[in-house]
Amino acid sequence: MNGSRIAAVGHYQPAKVLTNEDLAGMVNTSDEWITSRVGIRTRHIAGPDEPVDELAAHAAAKALAAAGLAPGDIDLVLVATSTAIDRSPNMAARVAARIGIPSPAAMDVNVVCAGFTHALATADHAVRAGAASRALVIGADKMSDVTDWSDRTTCVLVGDGAGAAVVEASEEGGIGPVLWGSVPEMGHAVRIEGQPARFAQEGQSVYRWATTQLPAIARRACERAGLAPEDLAGVVLHQANLRIIEPLALKLGAVNAVVARDVSESGNTSAASIPLAFSKLVEQGRISSGDPVLLFGFGGNLSYAGQVVRCP
Repeated sequence: MNGSRIAAVGHYQPAKVLTNEDLAGMVNTSDEWITSRVGIRTRHIAGPDEPVDELAAHAAAKALAAAGLAPGDIDLVLVATSTAIDRSPNMAARVAARIGIPSPAAMDVNVVCAGFTHALATADHAVRAGAASRALVIGADKMSDVTDWSDRTTCVLVGDGAGAAVVEASEEGGIGPVLWGSVPEMGHAVRIEGQPARFAQEGQSVYRWATTQLPAIARRACERAGLAPEDLAGVVLHQANLRIIEPLALKLGAVNAVVARDVSESGNTSAASIPLAFSKLVEQGRISSGDPVLLFGFGGNLSYAGQVVRCP
């Protein structure tokens, strides 16, 4: 085996839905103000008894079931998250314990909104190098835990959820080469810091960076896979907000692709946003097995990572 592929995906969202009208009763905002600026109408919010690892485990179990695998078939667990409260045990170990994976390598990856695509690349590298045979890659965040619900500029953005993918060895690679990097000197533009930790960002700086610098980087990720943007069947960008997603997709030039817009109903779920949106496109039949799909994460640290994958 000299490649890896995504065998299956799955996702999970908490039952509670918070609407723009609900938020208007909490802070000085309105449905029109929110939708016109970020395109978000609803978001799912986890309860106090729903920790990050529980969200992650639900999504992981669905991906395993879709792949027709048992927990013992997995030997690497990677969880992308930036909202873990405890330092140890990490989320990957907690997820493995929840779903009964017996003895995996278990690591967390904290690259905030680009976490899932970084973790996916890491799993691809590990499988192709022979260090793992099957990996469970999860993006999970409980952004409601790190949100100031009195700040209307950030509380309208966030949601909670998880998405997962099973990665396994294959004779023909189904995960393209990753293109990743960061702008460390601008890392302050997106922050989750302090005691208690709180999410904050410099919205205009992030918007300018995402819409001016990232289209060319996303095209280079396609080039690494040997494809032109017009060859893509799907584009799943980090679901930050529609004012970033739509210009970025347009400038990318993926004219034939289905563009994920899950942010409208899920909000910004950070590391969960890409696998969550990807899994929904698969579940809805909007992309088909074997279709080339660009996954492209960006955000905290002003990090980015993207690769073209084949739809499971």
